[in-house]
Amino acid sequence: MRPGPSQEEIRRQNLGALLRHVHLRGATSRAQLTAELGLNRSTIGALTADLAAAGLVREETPRETGRAGRPSLVVRPQSDRVYAYALSIEVDRLRAARVGLGGQVLDQSLPDAVPISDTSSGAAAGAGYLPEDDAVELANIALLLRRPLLVTGKPGTGKSTLARSIAYELGLGPVLYWPISSRSSLTDALCRYDSIGRLQQANLVRFRDTAHPVPSIGEFIRLGPLGTALVGRYRPRVLLIDELDKSDIDLPNDLLNVLEEGEFEIPELIREAGADDVRVLTSDRDGWATVRHGRVRCNAFPVIVITSNGEREFAPAFLRRCVRLHIQPPSAEKLSRIIAGQLGASKLDDATYVVDEFTALRETLDLSTDQLLNAVYFATSGLELDKNARLSAARRIFRDLGAGAGS
Repeated sequence: MRPGPSQEEIRRQNLGALLRHVHLRGATSRAQLTAELGLNRSTIGALTADLAAAGLVREETPRETGRAGRPSLVVRPQSDRVYAYALSIEVDRLRAARVGLGGQVLDQSLPDAVPISDTSSGAAAGAGYLPEDDAVELANIALLLRRPLLVTGKPGTGKSTLARSIAYELGLGPVLYWPISSRSSLTDALCRYDSIGRLQQANLVRFRDTAHPVPSIGEFIRLGPLGTALVGRYRPRVLLIDELDKSDIDLPNDLLNVLEEGEFEIPELIREAGADDVRVLTSDRDGWATVRHGRVRCNAFPVIVITSNGEREFAPAFLRRCVRLHIQPPSAEKLSRIIAGQLGASKLDDATYVVDEFTALRETLDLSTDQLLNAVYFATSGLELDKNARLSAARRIFRDLGAGAGS
């Protein structure tokens, strides 16, 4: 039988409850704390005295209350003694702040807004990508052979960004994105048919007894990212199939069968009488494509970039049909170039100690370039912190990404 909590455990629990109360609700009188926490006045007095001695709260005489009798002291959080770092991800900027107890913002950095361009496709993200020579060579080989480029490497080494870089450099438009999970299916990536939506629309037209015809079947068919990539056009599209190693075991081989044919059928259109040319929706924003005789067939083979974090091995039949590229973690010199390109050379000059810490920790931990960029941005965001505090925050960002590290 487990013994009950000790007096010290009860005291610590009550201290935490009181501090949490004033942190969330702000300055509170002793009388209110007594009523809301269910503790007696002497216990509240002892707890506030302990917290005040630790520099976490302070007690003040309240302003004139207009009531008879001695007013109850007010317990107020001591904001500047304990604080947390907060990041607000906004549409055009990243706001960093130091927030004390009670939610008071002690100081913050608000960089100039970044001009917004049409980056919804992710292609613009490839503008500053710095590929190695072997990545450029193997990407060109995959383009020439019209084979998928299978890119492996540790998380955060730029595998996905390579696809966006190819689209940017060749001017191939928005990148089609297919993120893979264990529930991903080839059918969903090709197209989806909203049969229920079509039935509802047909019933509405029938019940209203209007002269408006039932919408075309094409309005209820949407091509997935793979289906959109296979639409016939003069210039190919780039399709990023992200983290294929998370898929069902049969998906890679099923995928290759479609890619080798370069076409697929939409059964709903095959069955539809008189469906010679039908306009269907695509994965692009407000995008439409014309499907002839129920068959989608590419004119130019799409640029397929498949990424894998190495969670499982692929079958030899799949591997021999791909051009394989392994991306190594960037060197210290390349890290400096990435920081200068993404954040500016001035940021690099002000945070060399963060880069040194990252490269030292990378010898024993699995770290990503994204973590370094976040740490450099935070260290140079303008918060009034000394170098040791900035380095301590950077170490918290540099968490191991290896297997079992999340526990």
